[in-house]
Amino acid sequence: MSGSSNAHAVYSASGAHRWMNCPPSAQLEQQFPNETSTFAEEGTAAHDLAEHKLKKALKMRSRKPTSEYQSDEMDEMTDLYVEYCLGLIEKSKMSCSDLQILIEQKLDFSDYVPEGFGTGDLVVVGNGTLHVVDFKYGRGVIVSAEKNPQMMLYALGALSLFDMLYDIKNVSMAIVQPRADNFSTWEISVDELLEWAEEQLKPKALLASTGGGEFCAGDHCRFCRAKNQCRARAVKNLELLKFEFQDPSLLTEEEVAEIIGLADELSKWAGDVYTYATALAINEGRQWDGFKLVEGRTRRKYTDEVAVAEAAKVAGYTDIFKQSLITITEMEKLMGKKKFNDTVGSLVEKPKGKLTLVPETDKRQAVAPIHAEFQVEE
Repeated sequence: MSGSSNAHAVYSASGAHRWMNCPPSAQLEQQFPNETSTFAEEGTAAHDLAEHKLKKALKMRSRKPTSEYQSDEMDEMTDLYVEYCLGLIEKSKMSCSDLQILIEQKLDFSDYVPEGFGTGDLVVVGNGTLHVVDFKYGRGVIVSAEKNPQMMLYALGALSLFDMLYDIKNVSMAIVQPRADNFSTWEISVDELLEWAEEQLKPKALLASTGGGEFCAGDHCRFCRAKNQCRARAVKNLELLKFEFQDPSLLTEEEVAEIIGLADELSKWAGDVYTYATALAINEGRQWDGFKLVEGRTRRKYTDEVAVAEAAKVAGYTDIFKQSLITITEMEKLMGKKKFNDTVGSLVEKPKGKLTLVPETDKRQAVAPIHAEFQVEE
């Protein structure tokens, strides 16, 4: 989780992946409002509930939070997070009887990043290994703990607090993202972490704090507040246009590979720019050459189903109802996962998904093409 001060907003741990890859973006973003979203608010509610549950499980004082976003799913996912944390704590006690267990701990890493600090969801400190755990409630983007700069910054902040009290040799970082069934861990030695901080983190943080360095577009643009108008991102994505006038049948295999590598990011960028332009047209009356605002197509719906049914019956129509089951998701929420699996699990199937071409970095297992048996061996 992140703090709310302006300094932290500029050089936040959660944004480190972005400003380390694109140092000038930290200053550029300050021209744009830091807007929230329902997803962010839902994530905050989940963190508050997870914090309360973990404290209660550890017999710490806590008042249960309330939020309009709380749901059966959130209750279940935060239970999984707490279960993971308690397991980690019990395992750590086996090697150190004098543990420090910190929940929502402010972690200062300003020795490496100007005015930098963040909040660790769970920090477990003992001899040998320091553990840092971060709870992610989102499911749209899978987050890995491996070489994750946000987690490494948290680890540096925790080390500055406890390295004089404990003999810490290694740091273990964990991302708990239960809605995506993602429990990612990564371990690094303290020496390697400090070497990274001096050789990579400090120089990039200095550039970010002064607005220096080169703009660099990439996956890290996803949550940048300047992404819709960033010229560097536009230049990178418009590289694809060099193929605009070429006959696809004449493209080389290398060109095809390059295009599909750019296409996904180009699609995201075009969507971001379109959303930005639409918002200005709707909210500020901005007019764009060649475009206009229209009402989208909608489907008709009843304003009062009870009244419609009564009117139809009066008119002599009785065959007006269709009986259907609630959706699988609704059924699972109604019963709970275990009861759902025991009761109707054998009656539910998940069809094979449509074959899709994705980057090699995608974690899904590769499958053979449909017509693999007809391919000629070289």
